[in-house]
Amino acid sequence: MNGLFITLEGPEGAGKSTNRDYLAARLGEQGIEVLLTREPGGTPLAERVRELLLAPSAEPMAADTELLLVFAARAQHLAEVIRPALARGSVVLCDRFTDATYAYQGGGRGLSVERIAQLETFVQGELRPDLTLLFDLPIEVGLARAAARGRLDRFEQEGRSFFEAVRQTYLERAAQAPSRYRILDAGQSLLQVQSALDALLPELLVRCRG
Repeated sequence: MNGLFITLEGPEGAGKSTNRDYLAARLGEQGIEVLLTREPGGTPLAERVRELLLAPSAEPMAADTELLLVFAARAQHLAEVIRPALARGSVVLCDRFTDATYAYQGGGRGLSVERIAQLETFVQGELRPDLTLLFDLPIEVGLARAAARGRLDRFEQEGRSFFEAVRQTYLERAAQAPSRYRILDAGQSLLQVQSALDALLPELLVRCRG
């Protein structure tokens, strides 16, 4: 078995976590060892950084602070969870990774792609996802779903223009590297999205067993 690094990306309310769990179950039925994780977070220390990033605060967080915290959590996550799992041949399903940094801190916050890329290389070396599933949906649908979950976190409280930039950045990155991305219409019903995931299973199984 080959280790396979699959990331699930998308804006608020896209259903990444629900569909990550569904995909893990489908792979598990085929005898594939799957590790579920998320970003920011994935380890006790990285989860504490996640709390800092998501909690609303009276003190505004500088965009550079946000960026550095994201990569600090990622460094810990890679060292403690992702790299060891890939080394033992697991399929890693990660709810968000560095594409989210380009979308949220790059697109949303306006930080330069070059600055993010430097940190990406510093923290990750040559490691990149093997496949990225981009759950795309209209902004108003995603925000309505997020609001229905309850209290909004610091990112979910941002305005429409922020999320327009996030979505646009995701789509631009997918267009630039079509071999790595698979775009799924997350505005559909859950059953329809999961049917699209089922259609991807043969490709994933080939990659896992190749």
